[in-house]
Amino acid sequence: MSDTNRNRQLTKLVTIFCDGSSLGNGRDAARAAAVAMLGYQGLWRAFGSYLGKATNQQAEIAAAALGLEALKESCRVILHTDSRYVIETMKGRFRRKANLDWWKRLDEASARHQVEWQWSQGHVGHVIQEAADRAARKIAALGHVEPAVLQDAVDKIGVMEPDEVMVEDRDLF
Repeated sequence: MSDTNRNRQLTKLVTIFCDGSSLGNGRDAARAAAVAMLGYQGLWRAFGSYLGKATNQQAEIAAAALGLEALKESCRVILHTDSRYVIETMKGRFRRKANLDWWKRLDEASARHQVEWQWSQGHVGHVIQEAADRAARKIAALGHVEPAVLQDAVDKIGVMEPDEVMVEDRDLF
């Protein structure tokens, strides 16, 4: 087995679904938030951030960065977002003309991981994507991160029983 294949087997595979929301997008009174749902072997956790006056595009970039930043070790990641802007830019098909500080954050967050960028169609009933979307909209509306909103998002997905999750895996994110 090659070193590359051995490293791929030893690196944990994490799934991230993320979404951003900007209520009043582009206006002075905009309220934006980002949410990332991280899954590993049936265990899901939600991370959220209130971004204040940010655009939808900025919130989508921040959501992807938030998920990757939450990982405590280098991982293989399948990152799902309904933002073609994020996917196409990270795959090098769109040029970066704006939001350069936001892209820098995402570049730094993704640098230590092996990320597979996947587009997921939004608002079609995908349980995890919808949970991230709802949580981002709620946090934006509240103007702060409410832990109950994140817990509700996880509860919508379901989790494995605590005794089914190995102790070392709990420290992944």
